[in-house]
Amino acid sequence: MVRMETPVCDFGWPAPDFDLPGVDGKRYSLKGVAGPNGLLVMFICNHCPYVKAVIERIVRDVDELRQHGVHAIAIMANDPADYPEDSFDNMKRVAEQYRFPMPYVWDESQAVARAYGAVCTPDFFGFNNRLELQYRGRLDASRKETAPEGVRRDLFEAMLEVARTGHGPKDQIPSMGCSIKWRA
Repeated sequence: MVRMETPVCDFGWPAPDFDLPGVDGKRYSLKGVAGPNGLLVMFICNHCPYVKAVIERIVRDVDELRQHGVHAIAIMANDPADYPEDSFDNMKRVAEQYRFPMPYVWDESQAVARAYGAVCTPDFFGFNNRLELQYRGRLDASRKETAPEGVRRDLFEAMLEVARTGHGPKDQIPSMGCSIKWRA
């Protein structure tokens, strides 16, 4: 496992389109999942301890953000050949276990992860209603262990600001996690 941090937010960067299969048997595109006040695109996986530490908080925040017109999609781009826990069947299991309120899709070719410049899991990209990047930071102070209850909800607060104003906070703390498992 290689620990990575996300780069600084490139404010205004346009969200690349995608067309990916979900664990529910449907296909999802950028415009099809965008909410009226924004979109959270996140790169996650099943095996990463950083994701496991925050998956319940991701579900909570995505569910609450939906009430503010911000929708979300979770993309799994790791190569499951070396990480069987990240297989499509296991993606289905994880989505059901945690009752994902967002589509969980597979970027088998890894083209979408490359287009976004994803570097780790979790990697969060928060877009406004014009699908311009406004947030590229962490969920909260969690690392490989879940942070204590009551910590600042960085991602949630940032996306509420994006929903209200169309702009994200200028100061953002990078997300960190396991590196994307690229195909050879």
